[in-house]
Amino acid sequence: MKDLARLLGTLDPGAGLADRHVWLIRLFEWIRGDRTSVQAAVARVQAFIDAVQRQPELRARLQAWWATLTRTVDITPLLADFGFAPRTAFVSELAERLRRKLLPGTPETLDASELFPLVATARFDVQWMSALEESQVDQLTALLSADPARDTQDWHYSLMDALTYCTAQIRATGFAPELRLRMNRASPHARAFHALPADVQELRTAFFQPVPDEAALQHAVRQYRGRLDACRQAVNSIYAHLEENGISLGMVFRLRQLRARMLRQRELLEALLSPKPAMAALKLLARRVTIAQESKSIGALISANSTLLSAKMAERSAETGEHYITRNRADYKEMLGKAMGGGAITALTTLLKFMVVGIGLSAFWSGFWSGVAYAGSFILIQLLHFTLATKQPAMTAPAMAAKLKNIDSDESTATLEDFVDEVTHLVRSQVAAVFGNVFMVVPAVLLVNAAIELALGRPMIGADSARHVLESLTLLGPTLLWAAFTGVVLFSSSMIAGWVENGFVLHHLDSAMRHNPRFTAVLGSERAARWSVFMREHISGFASNISLGFMLGLIPAFTGFFGLELELRHVTLSTGQLAAAGASLGLEALRQAAFWWSVASIPLIGALNLGVSFYFAFRLALQAHNVSKLDRSRIRSAIWARWRRHPLSFFIPR
Repeated sequence: MKDLARLLGTLDPGAGLADRHVWLIRLFEWIRGDRTSVQAAVARVQAFIDAVQRQPELRARLQAWWATLTRTVDITPLLADFGFAPRTAFVSELAERLRRKLLPGTPETLDASELFPLVATARFDVQWMSALEESQVDQLTALLSADPARDTQDWHYSLMDALTYCTAQIRATGFAPELRLRMNRASPHARAFHALPADVQELRTAFFQPVPDEAALQHAVRQYRGRLDACRQAVNSIYAHLEENGISLGMVFRLRQLRARMLRQRELLEALLSPKPAMAALKLLARRVTIAQESKSIGALISANSTLLSAKMAERSAETGEHYITRNRADYKEMLGKAMGGGAITALTTLLKFMVVGIGLSAFWSGFWSGVAYAGSFILIQLLHFTLATKQPAMTAPAMAAKLKNIDSDESTATLEDFVDEVTHLVRSQVAAVFGNVFMVVPAVLLVNAAIELALGRPMIGADSARHVLESLTLLGPTLLWAAFTGVVLFSSSMIAGWVENGFVLHHLDSAMRHNPRFTAVLGSERAARWSVFMREHISGFASNISLGFMLGLIPAFTGFFGLELELRHVTLSTGQLAAAGASLGLEALRQAAFWWSVASIPLIGALNLGVSFYFAFRLALQAHNVSKLDRSRIRSAIWARWRRHPLSFFIPR
């Protein structure tokens, strides 16, 4: 109570702008206390009320202070625009949140949306505000207002101004070309945004007319609400378009902002029509506290706006991943053959890698040209329709998760069994791919080494380089850590592939290649059409292979610059390097423990490459399909049950 007495003693309605606002900040700090008890905070509010009621002179000062505050501070931005991005762009909002985190705010402001976060700084404020009883709110209203009727009218004008401002923002966003052109023009709601200004003006006229007309007001309210619903239906038609034609982070951000503003409109309209203005105002302020806390999080911004894009990327990966899953013996043999072809190409990749290292370039250029060699080899594997085992998991995981769309339906048991079948198919496919790659890369490297020895009289690599390979691949070193990190890199390349393919579709680049006069003038119409189809089919693979190749080559160079010495361990490439080292050392390698420790690391590298990339891709796909934690537990139980009953089904096709 001594703190309250000192606080009330410093109340000065004639103080400067910043000092008046600092007093309000300190009042809220006193009410919050140590933030351990909501009831204690409510009791402090009641103590404040009682203290002011007992002192008429203090009450007069408080009312004068409140009148000055409401007259000088514009509350409309707090009601209408608080929590929304100043520009309808994801990057600008991200920069704004970073600015608010790094730079302090000032209470010397006329904008209530800037002052409010300094006053209500914690989620605890929502709790004690919501716990206030109606009688306490009425007492506060009586203490603050010398003319309750006039203050209520001013509040209604502020709410109506906020509605008008919000309506203008919704209309402007609805007219944005990237949204308007994607709306369903055949829908009866396609032109709903055009009439919004007239509707809100009619609502203003009906609400503030000198002689109240309840029928006219209700008609205006129904018309306005119906128009907002029509706008919402028009926005929903955009999502159907995005399913077919790609999506962007900026577009998702605009759509989320638009839908949030529509919800804000409903909130403001309810407050305007409420028979208890003080309680409606308290509810709005409590909601603003929550919005203030949510608008601080950068992670929440990225997560909320990237979910739909991630879902689309997962869906596109699922379309590709279906080709990597074998479901019968014929598919299994075909996968084995493609994997052996991929292993043979990887032998040439190993040779190119050692050639680049042997030149002795600087770290960056060595990594760059290694990336070129990797990317070129991976693209060759793609064009020859061969398979690189580690590219599969990040593609097949979304394809499997797509089987879980109906897991909450009445047929969830059958859906779950079908999914477990897919797991067994996938594991068999991975086993076949890894075995084919590793089985073929070893003799292919030995063959390349023999050809070099015949031509040049020396092995592919020298003895020192061979021993370095054994030291780097040994199981006794950080090999498994690097293998797990490589799994993350493999997952990242698949996400890049989905992002690039989504952009290719979003910007209609296949159509541009087919019809753009510059392309057709150079290639001819028929060839341009063939290139269009070719790029649409292969753009995802090109993006994945090029990004993976350069990450494998450049990540060690960049991390080495910072002294981290981060390496990558790809199972097929590591096997090829080990085979080259063994060929260089000859039978002597079989007598070295380092050789056998390196051999022992190969299956574990493969398991970590596959497992980590599959885990991240599958988790993303589960989030994209909104699979609950309970359903995930059912999935794990079903897989373990199948493992106990038929373990061989995970390795050998029936």
